[in-house]
Amino acid sequence: MKKKPLIILTGPTAVGKTSLSISLARAVNGEIISADSMQVYKYMDIGTAKITPEEMKDVPHYLVGEFEPDEDFSVVKFQEYAKRYIKSIHERDKVPILVGGTGFYIQSVLYDIDFDDNDSDTSYREELEDIAKTKGSDYLHRLLIDTDPESAKAIHPNNTKRIIRALEYIKQTGEPISAHNKEQRKKKSPYNYKYFVLNKDRSKLYEAINQRVDIMIENGLIDEVKQLMAMGYTKNLVSMQGLGYKEIIDYLEGNSSLNEAIEILKRDTRHYAKRQITWFKREKDIVWVNKDDFKNEEDIIEYLLCKLLQNGIIKI
Repeated sequence: MKKKPLIILTGPTAVGKTSLSISLARAVNGEIISADSMQVYKYMDIGTAKITPEEMKDVPHYLVGEFEPDEDFSVVKFQEYAKRYIKSIHERDKVPILVGGTGFYIQSVLYDIDFDDNDSDTSYREELEDIAKTKGSDYLHRLLIDTDPESAKAIHPNNTKRIIRALEYIKQTGEPISAHNKEQRKKKSPYNYKYFVLNKDRSKLYEAINQRVDIMIENGLIDEVKQLMAMGYTKNLVSMQGLGYKEIIDYLEGNSSLNEAIEILKRDTRHYAKRQITWFKREKDIVWVNKDDFKNEEDIIEYLLCKLLQNGIIKI
């Protein structure tokens, strides 16, 4: 059977994916599936730089604001929903476009990664969750360094959920989850795809990140966090541990000044962008698109369309 098309448009945070993705979708008769682990939540708009209905310009979007902040959302659930949406988009003779910066989410769909269902016994997971509450995420991360250093390098010390999953996988299977993921990456994609990674000069990217944080504060990020807390969403939730939320919560709880919170948010977002770029460099068959090499967005779109035509992903 002929493989069906899939376009991926990704890159580090604040590189400028949103505007470009709309132009691309309109040019190829496409619909967009967000591959962003935070934009999936409702009410979390400013801190996630969520695309607005006006910015969508009537291009259908999926996995944007579909889940409550206290709902469990993982790569497994993302894969399930994304595959369902891709199937629906194909059935309507449209082109699905994965847009976002969460590399593992993209990988899970691109290679149809098999996530072993080992959830029948949750006792060890619950034990690790208790340890996280008493000794903190850093303690668990050190355990992971001892048992699966490759995963520990890829998972941020604050990402308690992924650390627990990695430790649980070793306990249940006897092998590190990094070995499983490496094996899965060898699989061939079920799609005829093109994987574009946007990037630009590092200093320009960091400047864009700093400006974006300032704009978030001006647009009411503090009030957004206050509203979420008033709705009963606590700082222990995975969603509230996201960049832009945990820093403001620390400020609201008196653990830092506003200026300190803003500087920490800028610093941690820059670090996150650096980790994203490192992730994409490990991926295969990608097309790097350096925005500094183009005069404007129209030139970038023309370049992307040429690549898509060459691969038969779109037709004139």
